[in-house]
Amino acid sequence: MKRRDSLKTMALASLGASLFLESCYGISRETITRSLTRYEYGRTPEEKEIDDKLFAQKFFTNDELLTLDKLCNIILPPNEFGSIRDAEVVQLIEFMAKDIPSYQEPLRNGLVWIDKECKTRFTKIFIDCELSQQKEILDEIAYYNPNENMDDQSEPVQWFNLVRNLTMTGYFTSEVGIKELGYKGNFPNVWDGVPQDVLDQYGLEYDKEWLDKFVDQSKRNIIAEWDDDGNLIT
Repeated sequence: MKRRDSLKTMALASLGASLFLESCYGISRETITRSLTRYEYGRTPEEKEIDDKLFAQKFFTNDELLTLDKLCNIILPPNEFGSIRDAEVVQLIEFMAKDIPSYQEPLRNGLVWIDKECKTRFTKIFIDCELSQQKEILDEIAYYNPNENMDDQSEPVQWFNLVRNLTMTGYFTSEVGIKELGYKGNFPNVWDGVPQDVLDQYGLEYDKEWLDKFVDQSKRNIIAEWDDDGNLIT
């Protein structure tokens, strides 16, 4: 995975968080998308029923979702491939919180903590702080020194690790994230046998009589069909 370009986020350091979100992402406190893309394939009726119940529930408030949106964008800034918004990362985090109840308390407590910390330092909640102020706090829990006494930061550190892991998981398992990784997976190709130069190297060659009996690659995408007697007709 190549290093993400963080300059795009740094360029917005002078803007307020709310202005940044509303102008660049079209998001406001009143309008937060909660719906995940729903894939219908490969789900049993029981699994679909559970999913429907989870989709119908709401866990985070709009302000909490907005805070997560800003936080996830700082963790993984947008680039030419897409953004955490394209990957529906925040929606995934809410879904995971509903699906795994043990996530709920640490996620919410962390959001309460970071707003409280911002108010103490900057007299503003997290999303209203400047990017440099937000990063000042996040850098302390994202790049902490384990040799220092961090007893008072242990829960914030664990919270940030959880959010960071969910952000990375949500993005790099999405269509835009997989595209950024350059992952191709298994896809059909055409194999015309051992290359001629390799055959020449070992003094071998294909029997011309059999070459015409091999699979015709020009018809490789035609779906096979059989008649009622089991004879191949395509």
